[in-house]
Amino acid sequence: MAAASPWDPAPEPSAAGLLLSHFVASGMVTQEMLNISKKSAPYFVNFSRLQQITNIQAEIYQKNLEIELLKLEKDTADVVHPFFLAQKCHTLQSMNNHLEAVLKEKRSLRQRLLKTTCEENLPIEAVYHRYMVHLLELAVTFIERLENHLETIRNIPHLDENLRKMSMALAKMDMLVTETEELAENILKWREQQKEISSCIPKILAEENYLHKHDVIMPSLPFTSKVHVQTINSK
Repeated sequence: MAAASPWDPAPEPSAAGLLLSHFVASGMVTQEMLNISKKSAPYFVNFSRLQQITNIQAEIYQKNLEIELLKLEKDTADVVHPFFLAQKCHTLQSMNNHLEAVLKEKRSLRQRLLKTTCEENLPIEAVYHRYMVHLLELAVTFIERLENHLETIRNIPHLDENLRKMSMALAKMDMLVTETEELAENILKWREQQKEISSCIPKILAEENYLHKHDVIMPSLPFTSKVHVQTINSK
């Protein structure tokens, strides 16, 4: 039988009920506060929620673990997957068969290698013809560039000296460019001066003719001869 709650109404008020009635009458507590405190805490409800949260977290952890395993299986599929393992086994078996055939024909192969094959046709299976064409193109290109490659290899020990000479040549070229620019500027200035002189010569000649006509002595000018022009009547 459940124990009686001190807040439940009873035929005879207990000491706790009398004390609470006194607090309500004095205004220290209200009836609403007593009603709220009478409600039982939902402990089992919270406990069930906590259990659900724990179960969900465990499920999430399990799913993350499965995802990591799938990623690991994907990364190592070429090593542990049966399909790729079968392919590798087939390749190894083919290589093993080829090596066994080589070992069986070892003597004939040795004699064939010792024999010169100059001006002889080597039989090549049809499936390898396109690769041989590409190989011959590469061989021709390599032979064409072989001399250049050898020259480059020979110049490697002298690379520092060549770089030093190149730096000196570039410095000289910069000096020549600067001198050429200065010379071009001087030529342009000289042309301007020549144009000015050419434009002044007709005026000077006209002035000399005028002075000759009027018997005037003119001192030497910068663009004429140093002989003074004298009047016709000077003695």
